[in-house]
Amino acid sequence: MTKQDLVNAAAAAAGVTKKDAQAVLDALLDTITASLKKGETVTITGFGTFRVSNRAARTGVNPRNPSEKISIPAMKLPAFKAGKSLKDAVR
Repeated sequence: MTKQDLVNAAAAAAGVTKKDAQAVLDALLDTITASLKKGETVTITGFGTFRVSNRAARTGVNPRNPSEKISIPAMKLPAFKAGKSLKDAVR
């Protein structure tokens, strides 16, 4: 399912125009992104939790030259943990 498919489904389910559904979806995604940039956790009860995960710096291997070691810097990554309701619905 693409973002446009999600907009179409939300518009049909809520009985609003696709333009309004697109605006709401964009606002929701922007809000989640802004919160994660601040390092906050976003919890949507029954759906799941978005959070920022920290990955430590480490040494890796260059795939083009396996004898060469490369340094991989520390970074922050977005992570999602599904809630119980979502897990039960998928099962």
